[in-house]
Amino acid sequence: MNGPTHPPWRRLPRIDDTLGALALALMVVIPLIEIGLRPLAGRGVENAPVLVQHLGLLLAMFGALAAERQGHLTTLGGSLVRFGDGRFQTALGHFAHASVALICGMLAWASWRFVAEEMKAAHTLSYGIAVWVVQAAMPLVFALLGARMGWRCSTARWARWVCAMALPWAGWMLPAAFENVTVPLWPVLIWLLAILLAGAPIFAVLGGFALALFWHDGLPLASIALSHYSITVNPSLPALPLFTLAGLIFARTGAALRLSRLFLALFGGAVRGTVVAAALLCSAFTAFTGGSGVTILALGGLLLPLLTQAGYPEQRGVGLVTSASALGVLLAPSVPLILVAVIARVPIIDMFLAGLLPALVMVGCLLVVGGYLKQPAPAQGTARAEPAPADLGSALACAWAAKWELLAPLVAIGSLVSGLATPTESAALTAAYAAATQAIAHRELSARLLGQCLAHCAQIIGGIMLILGMALALTNYLIDAGVPDAAIDWAQAMIPNRFVFLLALCVFLCVAAAMMEIFAAIVVLVPLLLPMARSYGIDPVHFGIIFLAAMELGFLCPPAGMNIYFAAAMFDKSVPYVTVSVLPAALAIFIGTVAIALLPELATALPAWWARR
Repeated sequence: MNGPTHPPWRRLPRIDDTLGALALALMVVIPLIEIGLRPLAGRGVENAPVLVQHLGLLLAMFGALAAERQGHLTTLGGSLVRFGDGRFQTALGHFAHASVALICGMLAWASWRFVAEEMKAAHTLSYGIAVWVVQAAMPLVFALLGARMGWRCSTARWARWVCAMALPWAGWMLPAAFENVTVPLWPVLIWLLAILLAGAPIFAVLGGFALALFWHDGLPLASIALSHYSITVNPSLPALPLFTLAGLIFARTGAALRLSRLFLALFGGAVRGTVVAAALLCSAFTAFTGGSGVTILALGGLLLPLLTQAGYPEQRGVGLVTSASALGVLLAPSVPLILVAVIARVPIIDMFLAGLLPALVMVGCLLVVGGYLKQPAPAQGTARAEPAPADLGSALACAWAAKWELLAPLVAIGSLVSGLATPTESAALTAAYAAATQAIAHRELSARLLGQCLAHCAQIIGGIMLILGMALALTNYLIDAGVPDAAIDWAQAMIPNRFVFLLALCVFLCVAAAMMEIFAAIVVLVPLLLPMARSYGIDPVHFGIIFLAAMELGFLCPPAGMNIYFAAAMFDKSVPYVTVSVLPAALAIFIGTVAIALLPELATALPAWWARR
């Protein structure tokens, strides 16, 4: 007898969404209280920064649990194996889910070992709360993730219950029973590749790889949980969900429409003006929303009709919106920009300033080298449309209507550079500003919509943080194994000078961007490549900008090019259609990346000026 489509816990209150959203709301409120109390009482919330960081751990874990329930955990777009009938595809899915359930059980065991050690230390977080109480969310959530994955392993109700309980338990027992047994690597690597192709979430594949490496070398598996914990409570990481929340609030309200009207009024309504407006708007919007996919969904339905009405070919319009949405990675306060600053250990303000000129270079390359500024030939028997001049009066009116959105970057960056707020407090101010302006000034943000934004943000960040934690564990293993030092020796022996190294770096990063999800690429590759870049005299800030510029290309290249899939769904086009539409943009972004690599002043001039002031 077949069971219901959804597990029985779907009928229960969505406690994971509630806990994730509550943790995020507290991450906004506590820094605001801290800012207000410091000048009045000389002190604010007890141990506020560390408290906010550990709220980030709760947000990440319960957000990941909610993301799994909604099917939002990051994958490479589902199963990559497309041959065979429906039963074969179903069997592949069951194989992937069963494997992930085992891995989650092992991660739960490793996390519990880590928490057990912390219980002995008895560290206090704030107001008498023990640190291990918050850390206990890790084994709990990994176990629940394993149960949920196990539930998906069959269509029969009794088999679902068995798999939901037995598979995570088996994963829990494996490391305990065979702790002193050496694990052969090659069979495990083949298995992990198979489940990746079958559609397993990326975090599970990275986590399984890290488990295999640590187990093979006899290292404590609790180190993997330590890596996940350490990056989740990194002092700069709370800025990620807070800026993402601000972007989601703008994306869910009328901010996109107001900004679109302003950009179109500034650049005119004919083809070239609309193209420039679309490119700049998509880039700026992606910087705040934290994801180019969100920009495609928020602006695509608005911009593509405007482009086609102005006489622009539809396929080129699809390519423009899809590719321009990838360019906001270099603009503050984008999530990848902050993450690179954290991993490379450079000041966040330096990365914010370093990305400005390269972002303009990338937009220019997209429009000029990509050919999107080229005036389309008019249809036979029709005259070429005359350019519509920019309307200053209309632009001023649109700017006034969008004044609150235009001030948001000043709130984000101004509070940081002025010294008024730390990066976390600046992000909290920006999130609160977005909520206040959209709720009070525009009356477009209801309590229900705010709750949805909090829950969606928790799901996005939860999926990202699972990837980051597992990727960091893998990176730590590679660093301890001396891989960066070996890579430096090999590079200096094979690559004669800095110029050739920069070209090789651009090619390698563009290929890696097409194969790896951007957050996993940042955590895994930046610590490995940065020492090599430094050996050639490359500034860490310059390296970070080169890295992100190359990652922009990854958004447009299957299999990891998520913009392709978002655009195909948004515009109701096939994946090959969208892929062809972005080919000119992919070439333009590669050329822009090389230009940024060969002209370091583009990335270093503004941070150097800021340091001298």
